[in-house]
Amino acid sequence: TFNMKLLVILLFSGLIPACRGSNSSYSLPPKLLLVSFDGFRADYLQNYEFPHLQNFIKEGVLVEHVKNVFITKTFPNHYSIVTGLYEESHGIVANSMYDVITKKYFSDFNDRDPFWWNEAVPIWVTNELQENRSSAAAMWPGTDIPIHNTTPSYFMNYSSSVSFKERLNNITMWLSNSNPPVTFAALYWEEPDASGHKYGPEDKENMRRVLKEIDDLIGDLVHKLKMLGLWENLNVIITSDHGMTQCSKERLINLDICLNRSDYTLIDLTPVAAILPKINKTEVYNKLKNCSSHMNVYLKEDIPARFHYQHNDRIQPIILVADEGWTIVLNNSSLKLGDHGYDNSLSSMHPFLAAHGPAFHKGYKQCTIDSVDIYPMMCHILGLKPHPNNGTFGHIQCLLVDQWCIRLPEAIGIVFGVLLILTILTCLFIIMQNRLSAPQPFSRLQLQEDDDDPLID
Repeated sequence: TFNMKLLVILLFSGLIPACRGSNSSYSLPPKLLLVSFDGFRADYLQNYEFPHLQNFIKEGVLVEHVKNVFITKTFPNHYSIVTGLYEESHGIVANSMYDVITKKYFSDFNDRDPFWWNEAVPIWVTNELQENRSSAAAMWPGTDIPIHNTTPSYFMNYSSSVSFKERLNNITMWLSNSNPPVTFAALYWEEPDASGHKYGPEDKENMRRVLKEIDDLIGDLVHKLKMLGLWENLNVIITSDHGMTQCSKERLINLDICLNRSDYTLIDLTPVAAILPKINKTEVYNKLKNCSSHMNVYLKEDIPARFHYQHNDRIQPIILVADEGWTIVLNNSSLKLGDHGYDNSLSSMHPFLAAHGPAFHKGYKQCTIDSVDIYPMMCHILGLKPHPNNGTFGHIQCLLVDQWCIRLPEAIGIVFGVLLILTILTCLFIIMQNRLSAPQPFSRLQLQEDDDDPLID
């Protein structure tokens, strides 16, 4: 009974500080800043120096690998982060799309029609529609478009020429001085993606320089938040949309060798090519499936279920998926030394996630989550009711201070402890049983009831 009391006391002593910590945030509305550095491959963290980012992680949490969604491209993955949906569900299925019914095209440079975005509700719209709170964004994909007739209260029209400093200044100003308060903000930066494409991730010298610049920007971000008094009460998530892999002119798949251009329309090229046949679909498929041993060719209905990339009209009838590091080209295509878009099970395609703030533990690391798990976590932090999504809240519970969570080492310790206690109790029980059943000393000499009869009449 003493042990049971002790266990109860320990459990409550662990829970009470957590409850106090979460209640203290109710004095101010919870605020969240979501930051994406495009193309930040997870293992850059192990292979390069990041003093500012490592300081950020030391006082917060790190998820070493985020398994992103297929296809591993910029627009689709940024929309999955803020909706918690696979691409087939949110409708942004590629950086280049075609809708066969409306005959509309979508591309990096033609992305402003709400038609493409309205199949889902991103978190900034949900937050914007709450009373007494607003949203802000600096260049995050989709934030300058009226999705369900709603934009953030504060946003910047996309322009890659606007500096990180200007984006950061706007975001921090909106977080500091807005009424109703900005409780959700998103900030996007094009690097290290642009340099990854240009140099390839294996160009150590150039990537070291670029990644040092990224780390300096993270230092600027933290410094600015501290200077403005935002640091202590603001939750900050730093993540990315995808990784990057090395490509080479020795690893090319030339579609012009396999298929006449008049037989199809090419909607998206590499490393996942979207093919709209102009002639018999089976004929096009048969020509393509023997085109290269370094490329998988799928009819739409045969796309593997694990990709969650089938149930949307914007996914074309034939999809080609190149092997890692291989590039699908036409005769006149230019080659990027680094690329992404490949199978999302590849570690080279995975980004990371780091987070800091009152909602998060300090000094905690976790191996992996799915990118769709970020959305329910953000909704929880902001107190928003999430829309239906593909994320799993249980995957991220251990990151949050207000969630009761048994981590693997603790779980192993508890199981081991329980087994040890059960073993000891079993041994004690067996010993007691043996003692009770053993013959008592001199018991065979004890007198029976009729033993006081006289021996001789």
